Amino acid sequence: MRGMWREIAGLVLPAGCAGCGRPRTELCAACRGALLRGAGGRGPRRVRPDPAPARLPRVCAAAPYADEVRATVLAHKERGALGLAGPLGAALAGAIRALRPGGGPLRGPLLLVPVPSARRSVAGRGHDPVRRMALAAGRELRRGGADARVLAVLRQRRPVADQAGLSASQRRRNLSGALEVAAGGGRLLMAAPVVLVDDLVTTGASLAEAAQVIEGAGGRVVGAAVVAAPTRAFETNWN
Repeated sequence: MRGMWREIAGLVLPAGCAGCGRPRTELCAACRGALLRGAGGRGPRRVRPDPAPARLPRVCAAAPYADEVRATVLAHKERGALGLAGPLGAALAGAIRALRPGGGPLRGPLLLVPVPSARRSVAGRGHDPVRRMALAAGRELRRGGADARVLAVLRQRRPVADQAGLSASQRRRNLSGALEVAAGGGRLLMAAPVVLVDDLVTTGASLAEAAQVIEGAGGRVVGAAVVAAPTRAFETNWN
């Protein structure tokens, strides 16, 4: 119900740009461009935390997590600006395409598996931001001719602590054994290669744990895509 009222409010009330605050626009052209053009205007690129956890798949990010990009992600995630799912999903789709060498067209079926949020977080926000962005990314990819669909089969099997403020090793311990594939999900995961999707990557612990669980259930993870990553993760050219 809360999500429905947020969507209605977004349609009828004046809004400021989520990225820069420019009045009467939910996301201005300049901030949308920052999402889609990424670091230095070079588009989505491969990123890698340092240190990187074991089992972390190849990761591509659309843009650095700073300034207007950070503000846009938080407006969607924490303040319920649901209309931002479209441009964030478009940025995520660009990161998914960048997993291919040269960013060429995607061929063959692809499963987009969102990293799950804690149930209490979803309940508190009134929506699941990563799943919403994944669905928008899937639509964007299909408009470009790709055979991509969202398969939300990951679940949290136990509560985890808030990741904010935890070190890389603490995050790995916090998430170890915390995820599982929903009943019947293993068979669905075998239908096509899997790309994990999330809003952010910081230490990579969530993506590494998700990849391990999916592969343990019989799926094949070919990479991960996120909207944003810390600026330092873009500073090394990972080949």
